[in-house]
Amino acid sequence: MFTLYTPARRERYTMAKGRPVETRPYHHGDLRAALVDAGLKLAREGGSAALGLRSVTRAVGVTPNAAYRHFADHQALVLAVAAEAQDKLARAMLDRMEALRATAGPDPVAQSVRNLHGVGLGYIEFALSEPGWFEIAILTPDDSRAGAPPATLADRVAPPYRLLVDALDTMVEAGAMTPERRVNAEWVCWSSVHGFADLAARGPLAWQDRATIDRLAAHVVDTTVRVLMG
Repeated sequence: MFTLYTPARRERYTMAKGRPVETRPYHHGDLRAALVDAGLKLAREGGSAALGLRSVTRAVGVTPNAAYRHFADHQALVLAVAAEAQDKLARAMLDRMEALRATAGPDPVAQSVRNLHGVGLGYIEFALSEPGWFEIAILTPDDSRAGAPPATLADRVAPPYRLLVDALDTMVEAGAMTPERRVNAEWVCWSSVHGFADLAARGPLAWQDRATIDRLAAHVVDTTVRVLMG
């Protein structure tokens, strides 16, 4: 039996909805966490452009030099904030997956299909409701200046990517999709939902009302799932 969605796993992604991220007061020994929390609050409002080192340290009440005790450079701080934003994206996706799976009944095929719908819709809805966090969550850092090989895409967006991969694998296990159609299916899904999210957030669909965007998002996700199922 597939065990991704056990309560223990669920706990990793639990987040109180609608609560603003508050910067925790800095106290001795907790500077790293305070800087990341401040970065999250700034990124929520202004995306990656708001994550200047001086802005983050000012929000915590320390000097920029103090940040280097915990982060090798500014990019390391940005990546730490990005990792937290990735977790928030994954939690939103998992919330949507669980809500849809609850409507599917006991049939494992139907549940696996609803899971994949939840992955796509959760991704799009997070992009629209939390554009600042979404931008930083999918940030691609420039590793070339340090001479390091680029990290894999899966490493950069690991929690959301894992949910997508696991949802697709569950469809194969349940018999909703053939192993042949599973090959590279994550890129079909991701390209589809990310492209739509970008169009809806800052492209030609941005002027549409939210109800219209939600209806179109559901159609895009449903069509993508049907194509994969054959």
